[in-house]
Amino acid sequence: MFHKVLIANRGEIALRIHRACREMGIHTVAVHSTADANAMHVRLADESVCIGPPASKDSYLNMAAILTAATITGADAIHPGVGFLSENADFANMVREHGMAFIGPDPEHLRSMGDKVTAKQTMKDLGVPVVPGSDGAVTDDDEAWAIAERIGYPVLVKAAAGGGGRGMKVAYKREEMHDALNMARTEARNAFGHDAVYLEKYLGHPRHIEVQVVGDNHGNAVHLGERDCSLQRRHQKLLEEGPSPALTDEQRTWIGQRAVDAVRGMGYRSVGTFEFLFEDGEFYFIEMNTRLQVEHPVTEAITGVDLVREQIRVAAGLPLGFGQDDVEIRGHAIECRINAEDPRTFAPSPGQVTNFHAPSGLAVRVDSGLYSGYRIPPFYDSLVAKLIVSGTTRAECLRRLNRALEEFVIEGISTTIPLHAELIHEPDFVSGNYDIHWLQRYVDAKSG
Repeated sequence: MFHKVLIANRGEIALRIHRACREMGIHTVAVHSTADANAMHVRLADESVCIGPPASKDSYLNMAAILTAATITGADAIHPGVGFLSENADFANMVREHGMAFIGPDPEHLRSMGDKVTAKQTMKDLGVPVVPGSDGAVTDDDEAWAIAERIGYPVLVKAAAGGGGRGMKVAYKREEMHDALNMARTEARNAFGHDAVYLEKYLGHPRHIEVQVVGDNHGNAVHLGERDCSLQRRHQKLLEEGPSPALTDEQRTWIGQRAVDAVRGMGYRSVGTFEFLFEDGEFYFIEMNTRLQVEHPVTEAITGVDLVREQIRVAAGLPLGFGQDDVEIRGHAIECRINAEDPRTFAPSPGQVTNFHAPSGLAVRVDSGLYSGYRIPPFYDSLVAKLIVSGTTRAECLRRLNRALEEFVIEGISTTIPLHAELIHEPDFVSGNYDIHWLQRYVDAKSG
């Protein structure tokens, strides 16, 4: 097992990783920008190293600074967390070249799954259902028109790299294809450095279903059920739950097995997530996240499996501590992402937290690095806390979540807590009758 792990991230996920390491008897090194000098994970880690000024490119994306910090502190492994360098194959290679373990999958899997065209073809070859579309990048408009006629409008033009909704445009008819291609290519070039795009059939009312998997170096692979991440605004997740209220047990077992077979077929090691669109009883693969997910606590709540612990153990060369027959989905869990944003306009709201009180009680978990007096810097993602609540049934979970949101106090800044408190009472959400477009329609109606 590792002696010392450097955590190459910030915020609540860095604190989550620190806690897992602490419980495993592993020393931790926190790296931080000058803006994060007083962050909670920095205060709790065994050691800390400042790696640069506030801008991410000069600190949390500065590979040389991170590797130098790991070397001088004697770390034998680096955990990249989520975002930043977590899916960067070059960084994973550099970590290994410096004689340290990268707590994540092999670089070749980071690279192949990081390109959506390659990922889609790989899954197709492994028997995983994919969205109808182009077999690779589309190079000219005539080719795009021909593919669109074959799969039928509307068509989604997507960047081959990246995510977060950038480089994605919908063409509802032939006349819109030219502009959709040009805009998607421009966004992709500006956001990701190259303009390759591909086409997919645009689904009108799908759910966003993701399957959590873990594989090790000993040929073991398991899935831990699914999460429903359909409550999204502009392709950004706001609330996740598991199991999905839209799936039957048979569908859950079927798609879980497809994911496990793919993990074995790829020789994938580490935690990972297969993301699917689900419509009219059919699953369509869209991408694989080769890292820990922000919403991983949902799976932990319904399975009792510590995913960060398993991720660290696998990176250390140990076999999984459980098999598929040991995985039991118990009850229901919901995670609310608490962002430092105006709950109506979604404008960022950095600043000083004047009062902080986290809810607690049976089956209530809060992952956050906030504390009273902490100043949220304006340079990073607005996620400041995650509220995870579980119950024996979805109805019980919703009642407990309502109580927890009433108790949650974050003063001095605006947060999305009031929006969550509204959403969980909406009839469509209570009944589980929502898709990936529902939240955007709800928000637009409220603002209109």
